[in-house]
Formats: sequence, structure tokens, C-alpha cells
Amino acid sequence: MNDQRPTNIRIRKQSRFLELSYADSTHYELPFELLRVLSPSAEVRGHGMGPGVLQTGKRDVQLTAAEMVGNYALKLAFSDGHDSGLYTWGYLRELGEHQDRFWQRYLDRLQQEGGSRDT
Repeated sequence: MNDQRPTNIRIRKQSRFLELSYADSTHYELPFELLRVLSPSAEVRGHGMGPGVLQTGKRDVQLTAAEMVGNYALKLAFSDGHDSGLYTWGYLRELGEHQDRFWQRYLDRLQQEGGSRDT
């Protein structure tokens, strides 16, 4: 869906946000850490049902590159070497719209499984 494609994409390295702006005046700032721990890659999500692999130690991760993939996604590369997730326009919009819920779910899982945001 083209209405989900951002009209402007900016990487804010200093504040560690991917900034997305849309034609409908919607604006999201997605933290690099959130993008990394919720990567849509099989490495993170797993290869079947279930919660996938808990990502830990990503508090200081940097976004090192963003590449357009066709007309439907961004391929993001991170300072920890992860670069296999394709972030579709729909997924990025969903992350923006429900950022607080996704973040809280991640923090809850970290606590339950004894993980840490720090390396």
C-alpha cells in the first residue's frame, strides 16, 4: 500500500532515532534499539510460531545504513552486524502506531527471561 510509504525518512544518529513522516502529517521517531530488537528477520523472529529469539544488550546499537528495497521496504543495518531484516512500509507504520505497546512487551519479556538491555 503506497499510503503506508513515508514521504520522508531521516536517520538521526545523535539521538538514535529513525524518523518517518507521512503524507497524512503523521510523524514517528523509532528508536534504533526498538528497530533492532523487533527486527522482522528470521534470526530474530525464529522460523515458526513462538516469540522468537530474545535480543539482549542492544541499548547502544547504532543504525549504520538504510537501503530501499524495491517500493515496499527498507533494509536496515546495525552496528552489531545485524542486517537481514526487511522492514516493510506496513511494519514500520505498525511499529510507529503501537511503539509503546511493543516496547513494554519487550521490556516485560526481558524481565521475565532475565535479560538486559546492556551488553
